[in-house]
Amino acid sequence: MVIAQAMTPKFLENGSLLYGALPTGCYSCGPGQKLVLFVTGLCSQGCYYCPVSQKKMGVDVVYANELQVSSDQDVINEARLIDALGTGITGGNPSCVEDRVLHYIELLKTEFGPEHHIHLYTSDFENERFITDLARFGLDEIRFHLPPEEWKSISEHHILELARSAKKQGLATGFELPVPPGLESELHELAKILDANGVEFLNLNEFEISDTNWEALRTRGYEPGGDHTNAVKGSLETARAVLEGVQLKMSIHFCSSSFKDGVQLRNRICRRAENTKKPHELITKDGTFVKGVVECQNPEELRTFIIKEYDVPEELAIVDDQKERLEVAAWVLEELAPLLDFDCFITEEYPTADRLEVERLPL
Repeated sequence: MVIAQAMTPKFLENGSLLYGALPTGCYSCGPGQKLVLFVTGLCSQGCYYCPVSQKKMGVDVVYANELQVSSDQDVINEARLIDALGTGITGGNPSCVEDRVLHYIELLKTEFGPEHHIHLYTSDFENERFITDLARFGLDEIRFHLPPEEWKSISEHHILELARSAKKQGLATGFELPVPPGLESELHELAKILDANGVEFLNLNEFEISDTNWEALRTRGYEPGGDHTNAVKGSLETARAVLEGVQLKMSIHFCSSSFKDGVQLRNRICRRAENTKKPHELITKDGTFVKGVVECQNPEELRTFIIKEYDVPEELAIVDDQKERLEVAAWVLEELAPLLDFDCFITEEYPTADRLEVERLPL
């Protein structure tokens, strides 16, 4: 539940702001303790600013963090690898796959207990029975998304009925919206209406540029906020003006792009790194793995050779079947590379399921 209220906004990490109390569903996000469960890329709204990636947008796929899910166990395992205290269910629009959402709520609550906090981020939907089912299956918090072009008609919008119903059913109820630059007055009015209707919190997300929305944003005159950020110029200033100009019972939380990447994502990656590290890998301060890599035709044969010929400890040389290569502890490969007739590298990669490579340096 959202409780105590402050009358002036508080500055949080990396440009985030808070008026009132932080929504319960946000507490475990910052420390990286919340599983991100993407339940479908299906959505009928077609928001021009949607940042969902090309491989997910419009595709009915499920991801637990960066892992494409093929079984319930994948979801459980990924949650354990980050010691998750909760889950955020998102999409696409999760209400397109209602039964799937209910299944995962039940799965997670059964596996981790009722204290495992689950919030749902969803758009408008017609079936009010879904609210009843969500509460019955154990959802803790719901966050409604509404495109900016519909903010002015919020008083007559069906989504307010859904919000009132969710609150009656005992769900912590809020809205989560983007912050397009220059819409201070529209957001002010919207916040007042939501507050008057008993909505408990409003989450505002900094407008972000992605591979899938940058053209749409550019054609509408939006500009990047700098060389090293995904944020759109002016979004932070708009959010600050909104938080400094309200006096409501409802909490408002602005989450910056740099907080999502520099705090939330980084902490989650560090947690996964600690739980998945192998003896031949080094963890950097950012949670990435540094290791040596040898590209060769027969990695198993080469592994046997260097263990026998150069007394390399077995745990410091492993065959990566997925990438078809030999991995060797970086400090070992730096000495061995001149003796091997193969391409040798020091690589840095994320400890996530997709194992995205950040850098590769030849030896």
